[in-house]
Amino acid sequence: MNIRSGLLAALVLLAPGAALAQDVTLKFGHAASSSHLFQDGLVMFADKVAEKTGGKVKVEVFGDRQLGDDKQLLEGIQLGTIDGALVSVPTIPLTLNAPAFDALQLPFLVPSYDRMAEVLSSDVGQQMLDTLGATGIKGLGYIEAGQRHFLSRTKPVRSVADFAGLKTRIVPTPLHKAIWEAVGTNPIGMAYGEVFSALETGTIDAVEINLSSAFAESFYEAAKNATLTGHYFWPGVLMMGGPRFDGLPDDVKTAIVEAGHEVIAEHYALARDQEAEIARKLEEKGVIISKLDDLDVMQARMKPVFDSWVAKDPLIQTFVDAVRQSN
Repeated sequence: MNIRSGLLAALVLLAPGAALAQDVTLKFGHAASSSHLFQDGLVMFADKVAEKTGGKVKVEVFGDRQLGDDKQLLEGIQLGTIDGALVSVPTIPLTLNAPAFDALQLPFLVPSYDRMAEVLSSDVGQQMLDTLGATGIKGLGYIEAGQRHFLSRTKPVRSVADFAGLKTRIVPTPLHKAIWEAVGTNPIGMAYGEVFSALETGTIDAVEINLSSAFAESFYEAAKNATLTGHYFWPGVLMMGGPRFDGLPDDVKTAIVEAGHEVIAEHYALARDQEAEIARKLEEKGVIISKLDDLDVMQARMKPVFDSWVAKDPLIQTFVDAVRQSN
């Protein structure tokens, strides 16, 4: 090889988008248990990335808050100390000043797992991911933790009147506070990692939660009354630090984007199919599972909150319209 051809070869290797000279490992974290649906979704994503890159890109998954809670994960991504993460949607509007993501938790909007997957896989789901670019984050996709229900320590909740005054743990966001005040509970903002001990000691009476978390975090040991309300879904946003993503070769970036998009429908199907099985496992642990006798009353109490939130960002209305559009 002459000097000129050698220099050209070196420049090709250094150029953006050049093929990887060595394998790459990307560390992705999430704040749920390693037996949670979030873990399943990130492993599914990791497998897809490995397959699409011929094994040269490995995604390592860290659950159990090993890399921090949702807020710490977001900070780590922006600082470049964490490659990627799966972050629960409620954290995003406040921490990143991205109000459009509240659309994903408007009460009683999305009728099914399949419909949620369909809309999040569409243009409007991508538009939401793209808004993260202004914060230095590359949005990749969505992974679901499960529809939210209600878990009570003190008594079965079978009617809206039973919610009255219950000290209920919520993620401390304005949307969740408004929703649960409208229902009649006494909402208490609390970090996820504190919920079990708070239930155990009686600091709180209840928590609005998905069944997957109630089982994975053993909340059933402290609270035995579950009410299936399905008031909203609990997506996590799959993301990477923008500079970290941009520094990867083009073929790897394409593979990661494709994997993030493909995992949406597949993981929502998994979450849908697992819900009944998780409910059965909770019953085996002694949990009494009920339905709300007057769900329509709960929906009516939440509607003013829904209506006021739609006006907070144009993309929220776009999401609502997409959900309601007939197939």
